Amino acid sequence: MADKTHDGDVAFIRALAELLRENDLTELQVKREYADNDSLNVRVSRMQPQAAQPVSVSVPQAAPQAASGHAAPAAAAEPSDDPASHPGAVTSPMVGTVYLQPEPGAGAFIKVGAQVAEGDTLLIVEAMKTMNHIPAPRAGTVTRILVDDGTPVEYGAPLVILE
Repeated sequence: MADKTHDGDVAFIRALAELLRENDLTELQVKREYADNDSLNVRVSRMQPQAAQPVSVSVPQAAPQAASGHAAPAAAAEPSDDPASHPGAVTSPMVGTVYLQPEPGAGAFIKVGAQVAEGDTLLIVEAMKTMNHIPAPRAGTVTRILVDDGTPVEYGAPLVILE
């Protein structure tokens, strides 16, 4: 039965891709069982276009005059808490699954407060059964680890903050 081709599989995969697009999904996985040792396991995913980050623009205006004739204090602008906008953010170069250690049971590549040199492995992103070591783009101190071991990440998602 291994020689038998499934002509409907290509149409099935195209239908899955269309379903992904129509429902604005980023990933879909399906397994079809045909016989004892004959199955089709399909994972269809797509990159999500990065949404434009809202930009806060302050326009200077005349401060309202208090009854005493002095200007009222202006409200303080709130800083952005988005880790992706941090200048030391290391982002994922691909869609995949994050691993913080080289193998199960081993020590983590990095910890918060650790010093890293340019090119040191920060973590691994597994994509299509390939382990991709993510290197430090520059030397610095790890101040935040933004992902958990074994979690999926999207392209461009912030992984680590280096300062």
